[in-house]
Amino acid sequence: MTIAAHAPSLDDLLATARVVSLPLVTRFRGIDVREAMVFEGPEGWTEFSPFPEYADEEAATWLAAAIDYGWMPQPALLRSEIAVNATVPAVAAASVPDVLARFDGCRTAKVKVAEAGQRLADDVARVAAVRAAMGPEGRVRIDANGAWNVDEAEHAIHALAEFDLEYAEQPCASVEELAELRRRVKYMGIPIAADESVRKAADPIAVARAGAADLLVIKAQPLGGARRALEIVAEAGLPAVVSSALDTSIGLAMGLALAGALPNLEYDCGLGTAALLAADVVSEPLVPRGGVLRVGRVSADPALLEAHAASAERRDWWIERLRRCHAVLSA
Repeated sequence: MTIAAHAPSLDDLLATARVVSLPLVTRFRGIDVREAMVFEGPEGWTEFSPFPEYADEEAATWLAAAIDYGWMPQPALLRSEIAVNATVPAVAAASVPDVLARFDGCRTAKVKVAEAGQRLADDVARVAAVRAAMGPEGRVRIDANGAWNVDEAEHAIHALAEFDLEYAEQPCASVEELAELRRRVKYMGIPIAADESVRKAADPIAVARAGAADLLVIKAQPLGGARRALEIVAEAGLPAVVSSALDTSIGLAMGLALAGALPNLEYDCGLGTAALLAADVVSEPLVPRGGVLRVGRVSADPALLEAHAASAERRDWWIERLRRCHAVLSA
């Protein structure tokens, strides 16, 4: 991915760039604090927040998305509200009701499973607690982030099937493993969703071409923005659900722009994750109300940017990262 001729210069980005450090309500993806860089373009505020461990080549795609959202009009909207799911981290079963209480009116819950250091019994207890809280009409999906091999995934899906799973997200890491698992569990009627096999793949269509998934989980930042994500979905020819990468509300607004423009949206989207943040950069965070979020841009609150500013050391780290990623795109 390269930077467009009309794209902002590095100085343009640095002019309004702010780096924030936001505490989480509960540990998620192995972190307790979410760092992000936000800046303001002609179209409004935008976000650049690849996780720290991502290499520059991958992180540059997130920067392309930030530039696209801040400097370009977004695709035409087909809907103004998006139904979203609750997200349940790998917490103890007893903590599930408290987590779900943060997601007002959500009829769907995504449950993290296969956490390092935990056992399948922990996953079963957590999913059972979610099902009990959601009731028989609620929808429950699981996300393993590619942590199982095929045999482990097959065993786990059997163990969790009694809780009426909507789908299993990225149960295995590779496209080949997903294809084999899908073949093994097809008779159970539990769809397989691909996330990392789309957003972290050199060829995001390979998973669809291999018949390795029933649906795609797409994210605006990792795929380079809404336009590129829409192209991938159209080429794959599979249903899609839009999810977040634990963004601030600015990044979530980018995801909502993508969800609002999808031709078909059959699933509740994973864009309610501001409920997992103990702080945000906007005065009215995009947390679910009645299970939905409204599509639209949001603006950073100067006082919150100041209150949650990252340390000087971390700010310098992000600025150097921005320089490198901008150079990747420019090249």
